[in-house]
Amino acid sequence: MAAMAVAGLGGSPLCVSRSSSKPALSSGFLRSQVAARNPLQQKLASGGRFTCSFQRDWLRKDLNVIGFGLIGWLAPSSIPAIDGKSLTGLFFESIGTELAHWPTGPALTSQFWLWMITWHLGLFLCLTFGQIGFKGRTEEYF
Repeated sequence: MAAMAVAGLGGSPLCVSRSSSKPALSSGFLRSQVAARNPLQQKLASGGRFTCSFQRDWLRKDLNVIGFGLIGWLAPSSIPAIDGKSLTGLFFESIGTELAHWPTGPALTSQFWLWMITWHLGLFLCLTFGQIGFKGRTEEYF
């Protein structure tokens, strides 16, 4: 039997047998009939299904992180540091200003967008670092 390599399907070989007129095709998408000789390959112990060791609760949410993160952001953002006003105060004040002309939305030049993006960016950073720090401490990474 002579085997010729033909380009296609990821470079899989096209084996043509001289004795039969039917070519034996193989693809990388199908399992081979021959057992793999690679000792590092995972055994099919679960009835032909590969098992995954991915942790299902990957987010590992904790209400302590949400509570402390919110308090940890509200406290510094409520300090009057911007012309005697706080970031939280400016954000909530801009919400009230924009609601005054409801149902028309805020204009692109409105200060509302600056305060909203800044306030939420700080909140999400605080929550993210809180999650990293809290879970890192409980799982003894540091």
